[in-house]
Amino acid sequence: MTPPVLCFRPHHFLCALGFAGAGYSDAFTANMTRIVRDGLRAPGGDETVIEVAGAADDICTPCPKRRGTLCVSQEKIAALDARHAAALGLRAGARLTWGEAQERIRGAVAPGDLGKLCDGCQWLELGLCEAALARLHEAK
Repeated sequence: MTPPVLCFRPHHFLCALGFAGAGYSDAFTANMTRIVRDGLRAPGGDETVIEVAGAADDICTPCPKRRGTLCVSQEKIAALDARHAAALGLRAGARLTWGEAQERIRGAVAPGDLGKLCDGCQWLELGLCEAALARLHEAK
């Protein structure tokens, strides 16, 4: 049976890369754990197909900040998505595998780039995404 296609807004590609078990709520963290640890990082996860969304996505589903297809911080989220879409060459409706997404990240985002790319993200200061990006670059 073919696994379902995941739906990610552009900035969630890097969020998935850096996820380390914390989130906005218990439901959000459980959902992110299912998607990332139990899916993308599981054996065969690199073959998972992800469709680029232009609004709320599978990660956003249980988020307490979600308001329909938008976010209570919509201006900040739209800016994050625009920067990530430009950096990674993503457009709404495009499909790629998680393995292809990691290759795009590796080719387009250098260690140290997240300060500008993820400006405004409350998780940035924890350094989890920067560490994950460094590991991705070290892997090849």
